[in-house]
Amino acid sequence: MKEIHFDTVQQFNDFYGFETLHPLVSVARCEKQQPIDECLVHYGVYALFLKENKGCKLSYGRTKYDFDEMTVTSFAPGQQVHVEPSPDVVFPKWTALVFHPDFLARTQLGRQMSRYEFFSYSSNEALHLSTGEIEIFRSVLAMIQQELQHAIDKHSRELIVSNIELLLNYCLRFYDRQFITREEINHVTVQRFESLLDDYLTEKAETDGIPTVAYFAEQCNLSAGYFGELVKVETGRTAQDFIADRIVRRAKELLNSQTLSIAQVADRLGFGYPQHFVRFFKRKTGKTPTEYRAA
Repeated sequence: MKEIHFDTVQQFNDFYGFETLHPLVSVARCEKQQPIDECLVHYGVYALFLKENKGCKLSYGRTKYDFDEMTVTSFAPGQQVHVEPSPDVVFPKWTALVFHPDFLARTQLGRQMSRYEFFSYSSNEALHLSTGEIEIFRSVLAMIQQELQHAIDKHSRELIVSNIELLLNYCLRFYDRQFITREEINHVTVQRFESLLDDYLTEKAETDGIPTVAYFAEQCNLSAGYFGELVKVETGRTAQDFIADRIVRRAKELLNSQTLSIAQVADRLGFGYPQHFVRFFKRKTGKTPTEYRAA
């Protein structure tokens, strides 16, 4: 399997045969009959793709990328993506915005890129666009493309950065809408989380340790960041708080049985040391396990 490196905008454009209008930014449309080979793509640039057909199968790590026609997938510097041809679609069609992190140096957007969490958690949760959202997405890309075709002057960078920020802010809005419209799916995911968590505390904690958000995100085929956001939107609590509450509930059940020592309860719940469990329980309930039993 070949490996492809997109460390610069020039490398991206050269690979796909696009003209480079600016060394740090590119808006490109792929619609020619170019088949996809299996490969591992290493990103050193930011990239947002508007997929017009599936074209290929993507995976980030061990997790399959969730996307369909007319969706946006996003990648950030440092990410690696496994690309496989799709038997359903021979030739992919997409439009992409690619920009190098250096282009954002000393800009407000550059200092705020961490707020666009879809560059991390969307590694397996694509942004599914409505017809109206597609028009907005394309119109902003068109403004960036128009500026790239304009002769570079003292206003060019500011205008392009402003439009990139505008597009990213629209993506934030669209993701918020997606969370709402996928409410039923989110509800089912949280139900699965609850069931998996209860099973873990009953059957796995003693051998595998205290449950983590990353573990349940993987079980639900979501990245930890996206899973955490989903749980927070659906329940109003962070996934970590949700886990802690369930640990406390299970701890109370075990303490109420009166047949286990405090150390045994701690061990059953995955705490490596009883004193860690005692501190955790008191922080959450205001009482030590011994005080809770005596109440």
